[in-house]
Amino acid sequence: MGTATAVYSAVSDLLTGLEWTPAEVSELLELAARLKARPERFRRSLRGKFIALIFEKPSLRTRVTFEVGAAGLGATAIFLDYTGTRLGEREALCDVARNLERWVHAMAARTYAQQTLEELARCAAVPVINALSDRFHPCQALADAFTLQERFGGLQGLPVAYVGDGNNVCHSLLVMAAQTGLSLRVATPPGYGPDPEVVSRARAIAAQTGAQLALFHAPEQAVRDARAVYTDVWASMGQEHEAEHRRRVFAPFQVTPRLMELAAPGAVFLHCLPAHRGEEVVAEVLESPQSLVFEQAENRLHTARAVLLKLLG
Repeated sequence: MGTATAVYSAVSDLLTGLEWTPAEVSELLELAARLKARPERFRRSLRGKFIALIFEKPSLRTRVTFEVGAAGLGATAIFLDYTGTRLGEREALCDVARNLERWVHAMAARTYAQQTLEELARCAAVPVINALSDRFHPCQALADAFTLQERFGGLQGLPVAYVGDGNNVCHSLLVMAAQTGLSLRVATPPGYGPDPEVVSRARAIAAQTGAQLALFHAPEQAVRDARAVYTDVWASMGQEHEAEHRRRVFAPFQVTPRLMELAAPGAVFLHCLPAHRGEEVVAEVLESPQSLVFEQAENRLHTARAVLLKLLG
């Protein structure tokens, strides 16, 4: 089978998701579907390319999907472990970027601070991919959109509820919803909502695509008649010292069978993982036939490959 070739829209980085247009996101989801259906057609698409994986945080899905995804395209991924020391501590961040750009064709960085990613991209002459930061998680949101599209056939107007912390996953869901035309309802406790700047920028995109974005403080309002219910951990990496306080604040936002009953018939449950059973979701929901969490995890591979091919192919 020959190598598939195509010309894709020119994008240089994936730092927030906001730098990509709705058309580019749609194009990527279409590419992910092709990669999933016929992976053998793309096995040599990035032959001879090298991708640096720079991780300040532990990872399962992100690391494995980028390593396997790169190999599946003929590329080589090189893991750089920064979990013991932060980027920029041993060596100036720009110096790291200017060294790596001479050896590799792209970087995927999983960092604590969004500013670290922005600095890497500013200093490097090769594409930089946000593999998670404190502000955005665009690779996850792309996999979420792909999973919903697979299940429901389309995204325009699809009612989706997000219940929990207004964190990086929530931010990227807002951006993705705006770009794809979803009807996203976000419910968070007072004081834990998404950043108003992110909401404002997402709403500006939504005005062009017809997406509907709504914010609530009651999970029942967001979940009622939703086709998908999404949640995430209550305390992200770096917030462990807040965990006990957050358990008390977020307790009314736990996803239970009773909350799922308010959703539309046949509604699905989503979670970016890792999940804390008995906290943000009960095991009965996570392990139910409604749960698509492992389909989401699988689709991280296909969208990771699509991102690499779009930036490097």
